[in-house]
Amino acid sequence: MMRSHSTFSVTSFFAPCTAAAAMSLLFGCQGEAPGPGTVQGKVLPEAVVASRAQMQQKAAAAIASPVNTPAPDKQILFGDLHVHTTYSADAYMMSLPLMQGEGVHPVADACDFARYCSSLDFWSISDHAESITPKRWRETIDTIRRCNAVSEGSKTPDLISYLGWEWTQIGLTADEHFGHRNVILRDLEDGKIPKRPIAASAFSGQAMRDKLPWAVRFLVPQLDWANRGRYLDFLDYWRENREADECPPGVDVNDVTEDCMDFAKTPSELFEKLRQWNVQSTVIPHGTAWGIYTPPGYFLDKSLRGSQNDENLQRLVEVYSGHGNSEEYRSWREAEIDRDGQLVCPAATAEYEPCCWRAGEIIRSRCADPMSAECVGRVEEARRNYLAAGALGRLTVSGADVPAWGACGQCLDCFDPAFEYRPGGSVQYALALTDFSDPEKLRRFHFGFLASSDNHSARPGTGYKEFARQKMTESFGPRSKFWQDQVRPLGKARPESEALDPKNNRFERYQLIDFERGSSFFYTGGLVAVHTERRDREAVWDAMQRREVYGTSGERILLWFDVLRDGQIAASMGAQVDWAGTPRFRIRAVGSYEQKPGCPDFSAEGLDPPRLEALCAGECYNPGEKRRAIRRLEVVRIRPQVRPGEPVAPLVEDPWKTLPCSGDPRGCVAEFDDPEFASGSRDVLYYVRAIQEPTPAVNAGGLRCERNEKGECTGVAPCYGDWRTPYEDDCLESHEERAWSSPIYLAWKAGAADKRSSNSR
Repeated sequence: MMRSHSTFSVTSFFAPCTAAAAMSLLFGCQGEAPGPGTVQGKVLPEAVVASRAQMQQKAAAAIASPVNTPAPDKQILFGDLHVHTTYSADAYMMSLPLMQGEGVHPVADACDFARYCSSLDFWSISDHAESITPKRWRETIDTIRRCNAVSEGSKTPDLISYLGWEWTQIGLTADEHFGHRNVILRDLEDGKIPKRPIAASAFSGQAMRDKLPWAVRFLVPQLDWANRGRYLDFLDYWRENREADECPPGVDVNDVTEDCMDFAKTPSELFEKLRQWNVQSTVIPHGTAWGIYTPPGYFLDKSLRGSQNDENLQRLVEVYSGHGNSEEYRSWREAEIDRDGQLVCPAATAEYEPCCWRAGEIIRSRCADPMSAECVGRVEEARRNYLAAGALGRLTVSGADVPAWGACGQCLDCFDPAFEYRPGGSVQYALALTDFSDPEKLRRFHFGFLASSDNHSARPGTGYKEFARQKMTESFGPRSKFWQDQVRPLGKARPESEALDPKNNRFERYQLIDFERGSSFFYTGGLVAVHTERRDREAVWDAMQRREVYGTSGERILLWFDVLRDGQIAASMGAQVDWAGTPRFRIRAVGSYEQKPGCPDFSAEGLDPPRLEALCAGECYNPGEKRRAIRRLEVVRIRPQVRPGEPVAPLVEDPWKTLPCSGDPRGCVAEFDDPEFASGSRDVLYYVRAIQEPTPAVNAGGLRCERNEKGECTGVAPCYGDWRTPYEDDCLESHEERAWSSPIYLAWKAGAADKRSSNSR
């Protein structure tokens, strides 16, 4: 089913040419790149904002009373720090008609959506810097300022909007890959923000400088004549990006004209440029375990050592988003490294099948004699080719459809896993590492946890309801087999092997991401929650800096996690603490509200009906009176390495403890201690997951495995983003929504008095 064009598009659509010939399209007609849009929503009524705090206070008081403990004195605010508009190139591509797109989604749409659809307390724009020209950056700044100005003068603003961008680094091999970072800025005033964002160079940055393929520039508008204006607008958007000048490399950011696009090859260069700007900023890694663009054999180690990590800038990490979970460590590998430093394909096990292994099995199935020496050679060649192609491995086997790949590459026992999971990039793996490069000072990694949406249709906080899969997630694809053939040409196989040689085939940059299989792993996205003294920009920022934050899978679960001394709170989530003796911890969690259908009255009063329908798709955050039950609390314990080469798997205890909950709608309270800490003579960190009762969720079934009597995945029924899955099918499966606390980091100090160390900058 093809989407109709959105009523909230700000694109100036094509004025039809009078001549029907193709030449009139190519030479007589021009598009116009979209602008930032207009913020239309009014400020929320004060009573609406006040009711959020009142409901929290009521819940906090109720959970405190059964155990005779003081109610928490800070409020919890919910936000989304990872939001894209069609200023991001991939988001614009998703909006096109051939991809079933509903039209452009400008920056102003995100403001109105956050205020009236998802009812967030704060959010940040994070378009890909690789596609933010100087003009688009100025327009983004102006629109974020206008979004804030809606509640100008209020001491408790209804919506706090932050400025930022995404540094989108992709390497085709593990050695070249550093991954993605969101850069969030505290301030909005001139002189306190960079004059231009900082993009990643290498693969992803260069992609935006490439000339679009001939088919996109000339053939597609002719083949979809009725929608030609939308393609011409996109071509103008792309032209603007290609014509923007690049800033000269190696020059201080303050010594360069602002009308150029700046690039950084590595995280180290990104940090250095941010320090040159001398602005208040934070850098948040995300997608660290995503395999959708991460090459096999990737590990986080090099991204955390030396100058590639700045603990003052990089204090938070995104554990969950609409692209899935990056939290959990596993000991299996998608590729191994031999003594010569070469990637080799590990054998499949009952728990995990590497896709390089599956590539060989696909070739084996095509052999007349699977046991022959000739077939064995073809199988091994296919596995080598898969690994040699890095992130493009799937393109090295010709004619292999989605079911042929089965469940290869997937973490089958993870919660909402990222596609083709990379455990060497997981957050748990990072927390277990120690940097031993400086023998005088061991370096460990202290991240606060958050989640966000990574939505690409200007819709912050999409997880408030599980609906509208192709609007609220990144599931998208061609509207027919014809269009798939136009946008996904593949190389040719050598007849004798049926395995594409990556050295002899040029794979286009836009073929990198496997959206066919990956669309089964796009979720509605998560939220970041902060514990804060006040409802204002500085208070939210301060909570992030002290890491008193947590993430949820989209539900507004209330969560508190503290370490106690003499029954009193000594420190809260995110803190680093010197400790001696046996620590005792307290967890308090309250489930999210069940949702009523439709939108609350204030939404209809704040936006006109057509815009409300176009933005919110008929559903808003609309809490009822009943809260969902917390089913259990899980405690994860990680003991960071104390010697080089110490195996990581035994250091990650997940779950270390599972604490049952009674199902009381008021929430769940539990305390636990760790007698082993005092005798362990090593630092330990602890964090908790609050697990909510099962509810249906978009794409929670992943590839929807068909299992045999042993529970093994023997076939898949993918939830496609293209025409093969009905547009109206939300692919709902049951899962357990959850919240992840930031860790409490205990530094072992024998004989020392318990002492809270600073967790501010």
